[in-house]
This record gives sequence, C-alpha cells and structure tokens, in this order.
Amino acid sequence: MDHPVDDESLLRRAEALAAALAAHGRVLATAESCTGGWIAKVCTDLAGSSAWFDRGLVTYSNRAKTEELGVRPVTLDRFGAVSEMVVAEMVRGARDAAHADYAIAVSGIAGPDGGRPDKPVGTVCFAWVGPDDEPETETLRFEGDREAVRRQTVARALDGLLERL
Repeated sequence: MDHPVDDESLLRRAEALAAALAAHGRVLATAESCTGGWIAKVCTDLAGSSAWFDRGLVTYSNRAKTEELGVRPVTLDRFGAVSEMVVAEMVRGARDAAHADYAIAVSGIAGPDGGRPDKPVGTVCFAWVGPDDEPETETLRFEGDREAVRRQTVARALDGLLERL
C-alpha cells in the first residue's frame, strides 16, 4: 500500500463491503491470526452489521487453528502457520463453522520479531472464499511497524473480498 491506512479508510472499506453483502443478503465470517480480530472489529463498528456479519474467529495459536477451524496438523507442520495452504483451510473452516456465504482468513508475521529469511516480518497470507467456491489465496509483504502491518492487512482483507463480490 502506498500510504498509511487510517481508521477512516478502514471504515470506508467496511461500509462498501457492508453495502455489497447486504444488497445480496449475504453473510460474512472471518478467521484471523495476526490481526487479532481487527477485521471483525472494523466490520462490527458499523451499526446493523448483524445483518451481514456472523462471527469472527481469532485463532492465534496452531492449536486454535486446528480445534476451531479444522486446519490439519499435517498442513501446519509441512507449510507453517503463515502459508497459503493454512489460510485456505482456515477460510473454509470459518465459512463452514458460521454457515456463512463468504469468509476471509489471514495469518502473518506482524513483528517486530518472528521473521525468517523465507518469511520476513511483514509477510501476510490471505484467503477469501464464497459460496461453493474454492478459496483464493495470496501472500503479500508489508512495510512498517507491527501496527502498520496489521492495518495494511485489514485493508487488504476487506479490499480482497470486495474485489470478489
């Protein structure tokens, strides 16, 4: 992202997403790791969000990812929590748990620690899924401190679903 993501820009994104989901009577669920529920918070900051937002699952630990979302331990062991394979399983698990139409999942390394040469700080994996769709995934690398990485992650998660609606 070219500029810092402020609260107002996150709110505008959530409003656009709310309008698109509500217009079609669709419901969203989220599965979040590195954002700690921030995507769900931005969505539920809007009055009336219960019409289109079902739930947000914060699955920070690997155990939570397996217990709450059905992520397979073998997937975590083979690819690591910050991988497109894991977020694909997370997003399916969130959609299915909520009986939602759409779901978003994120897992990343917000820093300041935890990075590795193959997955530096700022690496975030995203997944989006719709009704009866296979998940779409992407991996991005964001610059900045922990808060900047998390803000950019929330913005991209919302934008990514808007692009798919």
